[in-house]
Amino acid sequence: MRATLPGVVRLGSDVLLASERLRGARVGVVCNHASIDHAFRHIVDRLASRDGVQLTAVFGPQHGFTSDVQENMVETPHREDPARRVPVYSLYSETREPTAEMLREVDVLVVDLQDVGARIYTYIYTMANCLRAGRRHGVPVVVCDRPNPIGGQRVEGMSLVPGFESFVGQFPIPMRHGMTIGELAALFNEQFGIGAPLEIARMERWRRGVYGDHTGLPWVMPSPNMPTIDTAFVYPGTVLFEGTMLSEGRGTTRPFELVGAPWIDAERFADAMNALDLPGVYFRSAVFEPTFQKHAQRSCGGCQIHVLNRHDFRPVLTGVALIQMFRRFAPASFAWRQPPYEYEREKLPIDILAGSDALRRQIERDAPPAEIAASWREDELAFERLRKPYLLY
Repeated sequence: MRATLPGVVRLGSDVLLASERLRGARVGVVCNHASIDHAFRHIVDRLASRDGVQLTAVFGPQHGFTSDVQENMVETPHREDPARRVPVYSLYSETREPTAEMLREVDVLVVDLQDVGARIYTYIYTMANCLRAGRRHGVPVVVCDRPNPIGGQRVEGMSLVPGFESFVGQFPIPMRHGMTIGELAALFNEQFGIGAPLEIARMERWRRGVYGDHTGLPWVMPSPNMPTIDTAFVYPGTVLFEGTMLSEGRGTTRPFELVGAPWIDAERFADAMNALDLPGVYFRSAVFEPTFQKHAQRSCGGCQIHVLNRHDFRPVLTGVALIQMFRRFAPASFAWRQPPYEYEREKLPIDILAGSDALRRQIERDAPPAEIAASWREDELAFERLRKPYLLY
């Protein structure tokens, strides 16, 4: 049974801008095109029009401030915003952390980014890097909290193991963490020792069981391949496909929901997946042709993932079961993607996505998906205890 709200969720940015916290300050803001409020007003415009606040810099995460860079692992350039006459610095460039020069005209750094609830989504590490810069250069960081679109209750998946850190995983948290970006900021800052001068602008009227499309807030895709909230629900599992030579549906209108490969019989595959009787999900046979990335312009057989029950659905288990089944269907064609991947040039992409080499080794010995999921249970329970002091709602 889903939670209901008495009204539209009041975002952390709403609370911050209703206060006097920024009056008289030169403000830098880390944001992208999804950094809007319930009326579609962008954080940059709201800051620029606020009396007593001087907007001096904008910082963009992966895919850019305007999220126009479709491909992943493509850096974006620094530029100037022609409308507001302020520099726009890319934090997915030769640097992923604001430099002293970038912060020279900044008294307060505001972070307003929409996370999607998965460990590997890079915006939370852009935030962590901003906290490091704040500590290093003595700049206070205010993180404007936003809802976790896939809810704040469920935790699922393996935790990252030390030695497998990367830009898609800096800290030992599970694949589905069940936290808001503000809660993660406190966790990173205190539990993992960043030690920045951090403030969190909390939301109002959000509860942990509320999904993104029940908040009264509009959905604006936070990155080019996150078009709908349905994508966000499957993403903590099917993002693992980026570590394989299977298509994760990039280059289609349903990335991460459509998965497949040119050598797969779609109907047989979907039947085999449905026979697993995984909770809260149905696999519809699908044939699709990606327009770019893996297998571009080739017909791929596979399935579309339809989530029937969000509460019961286990995205990480589902993603692992899918990879297992593709490997079983065509072991000679199955392959792991080779590096480089997200600034990592030695470790296999699947290992930095999973957070260790354990998942790859389990799949290679054909361990049953239920056995693999059972191996995460200790990680999940430990993280539920670890995160508890940092939960704000």
